[in-house]
Amino acid sequence: MAATPSSILSPTRVLHPGDVFVAERGARLETLLGSCVAIILTDPRRTIGAMCHIVHSGSSDHQNAVDTAHADPALRTLFALLRARGINPSMCDAFVYGGGNMFPNLFEHAHVGCRNSEWALDTLSRLGMPVIDQDVGGTTYRKLSWTVGVDAPRVDAIEV
Repeated sequence: MAATPSSILSPTRVLHPGDVFVAERGARLETLLGSCVAIILTDPRRTIGAMCHIVHSGSSDHQNAVDTAHADPALRTLFALLRARGINPSMCDAFVYGGGNMFPNLFEHAHVGCRNSEWALDTLSRLGMPVIDQDVGGTTYRKLSWTVGVDAPRVDAIEV
């Protein structure tokens, strides 16, 4: 199949668990979420977008390890990548998605997804970063896609 002009102008970066990525306007970021949480940060002019795919809230058990599957190192890495592009993370708008309960027959409360989404929302609130949109909880997978720019990220529920 031949490349269309939009696919040439908008390369897609698919984030997997533990990935952290920063892109410029027009780039497309995608990921699939279950109990994991994605945090998207963007500058107010929406010229830069950053996403991380968090598997576990908090820090890694390994001392001095930079394991971006864990929330604390993922957010630190995301902030460092934004700063390297001249963006102050505290001035960014935030979006939070995911945190589903993928095993509702086994866990009603305090499941991994709940801990992940609570960590993300609490941490961003503590840092004074406005969460513009969120879609967390529930029992479905989510396909998250966003083309860096003025439009909001798109979240589609995936029933399995």
